Amino acid sequence: MAESSTNEKPVKMNVFMRLGRFIKQIIDEMRKVVTPTRKQLFFWSLAVFIFVLLMMLLVMGLDGLFGDLVFRIFG
Repeated sequence: MAESSTNEKPVKMNVFMRLGRFIKQIIDEMRKVVTPTRKQLFFWSLAVFIFVLLMMLLVMGLDGLFGDLVFRIFG
């Protein structure tokens, strides 16, 4: 039966090695980033703008409804 080498401890990395690995991982992730085209950027911005407007209308409507309800209850 072969013995497994469980006596070996993993090497603990010092602060500079961890910082170097962190920066390398950041660079690797930044290489994956794709810049959107002008058309994509316009339509995504438009979608966000419309969504924000709809949320504003929803909150404004609920605020008016609850305000009117509280006014009717408490006079």
